[in-house]
Amino acid sequence: MNRSPMTVTGAQKLREELQRRKQVERPRITAALAEARAHGDLKENAEYHAAREMQGFNEGRIQEIEAKLAAAEVIDVTIVDAGGRVVFGATVEIVNCATDEPVSYQIVGEDEADIRAGRVSVTSPVARALIGKTSGDVVVVQAPGGVIEYEILEVKYI
Repeated sequence: MNRSPMTVTGAQKLREELQRRKQVERPRITAALAEARAHGDLKENAEYHAAREMQGFNEGRIQEIEAKLAAAEVIDVTIVDAGGRVVFGATVEIVNCATDEPVSYQIVGEDEADIRAGRVSVTSPVARALIGKTSGDVVVVQAPGGVIEYEILEVKYI
């Protein structure tokens, strides 16, 4: 089985969602199903069909989260000794060489990626270009919009 990297924060968020789905959503949906059944004829009962659909979605998401957690290799970047190199989980401050626009990214697993929050997937072009480099290095990123050069200002393990 392929292990997919995940940060401690990402694993914790998935565990919280799993707990919420099992302990809050599942009982709420079960109660909605019971109420809809009490209304009688299930063939023409829109509430019942909506509750069944919610139940199917919730159970599917529970299975998906459990599978992701089972296949995850949780990496705590705060205890990694990378010697100043960019590794999975590191937060990297870079500057666009053409525009002098600074940006900060944390390199995370695919399921945790959120560009608006400054988290890029380890499989993204930016992360692949940064991995293994150190502060002061200039990296060339083959982005969908063209080639972009970045200079690494700082690498943090937080």
